[in-house]
Amino acid sequence: MSLWKRFRQGLNKTRDLLRTDIRDLFKSEGRLVDDEMLDELFAVLVRTDMGGGPANDIRSRIDNEYRGRVVHMQELLDHVRDELRQLMQQPDDPIVLVDNGPTVIMVVGVNGSGKTTSIAKLAHMFKLQGKSVVLGAADTFRAAAVEQLTIWSERIGVKIVKGEAGGDPASVAHRAVAEAIQTDAEICIIDTAGRLQTQVNLMKELEKIHRVIQNQVAEAPHEVLLVLDATAGQNGISQAKGFSAAANCTGIVLAKLDGTAKGGVAIPIRREFNLPVKYVGQGEQPEDLELFNVDDFVDALLAGDDDGESV
Repeated sequence: MSLWKRFRQGLNKTRDLLRTDIRDLFKSEGRLVDDEMLDELFAVLVRTDMGGGPANDIRSRIDNEYRGRVVHMQELLDHVRDELRQLMQQPDDPIVLVDNGPTVIMVVGVNGSGKTTSIAKLAHMFKLQGKSVVLGAADTFRAAAVEQLTIWSERIGVKIVKGEAGGDPASVAHRAVAEAIQTDAEICIIDTAGRLQTQVNLMKELEKIHRVIQNQVAEAPHEVLLVLDATAGQNGISQAKGFSAAANCTGIVLAKLDGTAKGGVAIPIRREFNLPVKYVGQGEQPEDLELFNVDDFVDALLAGDDDGESV
């Protein structure tokens, strides 16, 4: 299935919501752009969970350009697409691998965000590229997380380094990187705890993991990916703020994009964290991971029926 079709499929519910609600704003002869129409448009956009900020930006642009004029649906949608592309603008860059030694990737996020599954998908992606991968199960506070990651490692066929339950996460990270160096592995992906008692503890643990990794590989970790649950909406953004600050994140993996009517959450995520959305997860299979592309996302968000008709 093509990238566009995968995005489109993953955003079915969001697109269906937009298609129904935006069409309801218009009649065949168009609609006068006034306060009532703009307020209704704002409400439609917010229901996709893009948040009040981006929705208001779009509302203001339509107001400035069309106030007092009659517009047709397609004309308005073209401007919505353009505004969304500007709001989401970012480089479409994959993870850049280092020339020498393992590329070390830390993965952070709250419990239940899809972090472990996203790590498995990343490992599978690299394995398909012919890269050797070592996983570090440094979420030692949750036995279920270690067990799940172990099952994935066996299924995918990559090495995993584990520690004692409740043990020192930094020690597991250290041994995982050491294993990657010793075996000439090209990728080392380290899972981290999804929940700690206080923000201070979180920062101290992540800082310690950073230190032990940097002592082994210069400039590591090379990527720190924050996994966010698309179905959690604005709540997910709030939960993830601490991780973003504490871990010095370099990019976002947006998980569980399928099965939600709130796919627009990618928009405030990009705006709130000022981080690129590097990958999106759609489904539970190892191959269900795609490199994020702004144009594909916006087109899928506003795509129409199978005949190519727009929303």
